[in-house]
Amino acid sequence: MNSIYKRVLGFLLSSICVVHVASAQPMRWVDPDLDRDNLPQSGGLLSWQADAQIIGFRNIKGMSPTRDVLAGPEPLSLPYALQDLSALRYEVDGHSYSIADFQQHNEVASLLILRGGNILFEQYNFGNTEQTRWVSFSMTKSVVSMLLGAAINDGYIASVDDKVTDYLPQLKNSSYESVSIRNVLHMASGVQWNEDYADPNSDVASSPNDLISLFRFLGSKPRVAAAGAQFNYNTGETNLVGAILRAAIGNNLATYLTYKIWKPFGMEADANWLTHGLGNGELGGCCISATLRDFGRLGLFAQSNGVLADGTQVLPEGWMQESTAPSPANPGYGYLWWLQGDGSYRASGIYGQGIYIHPEQDLVIVTLGAWNTAQGVAYAKHRDAFFAAVTYELKGNN
Repeated sequence: MNSIYKRVLGFLLSSICVVHVASAQPMRWVDPDLDRDNLPQSGGLLSWQADAQIIGFRNIKGMSPTRDVLAGPEPLSLPYALQDLSALRYEVDGHSYSIADFQQHNEVASLLILRGGNILFEQYNFGNTEQTRWVSFSMTKSVVSMLLGAAINDGYIASVDDKVTDYLPQLKNSSYESVSIRNVLHMASGVQWNEDYADPNSDVASSPNDLISLFRFLGSKPRVAAAGAQFNYNTGETNLVGAILRAAIGNNLATYLTYKIWKPFGMEADANWLTHGLGNGELGGCCISATLRDFGRLGLFAQSNGVLADGTQVLPEGWMQESTAPSPANPGYGYLWWLQGDGSYRASGIYGQGIYIHPEQDLVIVTLGAWNTAQGVAYAKHRDAFFAAVTYELKGNN
């Protein structure tokens, strides 16, 4: 199995900080004070289960090489405007569920709802607290999409129509010769790739970790469709986007994220970003670990179209609109963002990680999870129905 996955692999909040909701069954408790003595010792990330999964997800930095993303001295305030959402209901397959049911069913580790930059609801489960850094998995792809926009704004990258090989000459004379950055952002390179998390022999599970070997691995892949013609979800290629960014900016991604978004927008806590190994760059496709509220602030940054409080334009004007426009090969996907079809969009990661952004409603919802499978239809149904119900409920409270 991929060496990335082999390596990755007292509740102290007051009632002011957390809205507690009743649940038919209490969420299980995994004592964070005992994490260091119980870190997963064997198997890959995709094999972690139950408590080992929760402990691993909130302790990536203690298990694998990471690079820090630094917070600034002045965090963006998220004032409390708490609302009682216990009466909220959503439906799945003819059955009605509450917000407590959602957390129970979808193994929600932490849940945050922001409206107008205010905290309407905040809940921590499994022993997590507001200081817990939880791994984002593929939510990181959407952050990389924004960083690529910042690199265009800074003049490091001319256009998304530049070719991958303009920045990664290692891939010349391969199937990537004709692939543009736009094609890769749309997950439509046309190069063969298997993203089956349940198959230990799939590309996502077996591709090499170090960048030189990854370039060789991807460069050996055959073309199966014209560039831009066919959507095929591909984490390997988002690691290429990370490599393109590093080549263009002449720096590492964690430092670029620190000085373009994390510090100036006012993130509250340091984060960390999983790398390809000691001395290697960050994974473009995975694994920023941050606090729940800072993931919420990332949603606010996207919703602000990349504009800081002082008016500084970090992203090109119109970048978020371009990023969240339907792609030709998949109307439900933009530049590494999933699109909901109603103007809302989300960053999404396996095992239940998500940032849902509804610009029209000024709404951001963050879910951090520990699903017992990487992906699941039932989980997705509950997630989407819950997001829609919150949006509807708050729209009615305008």
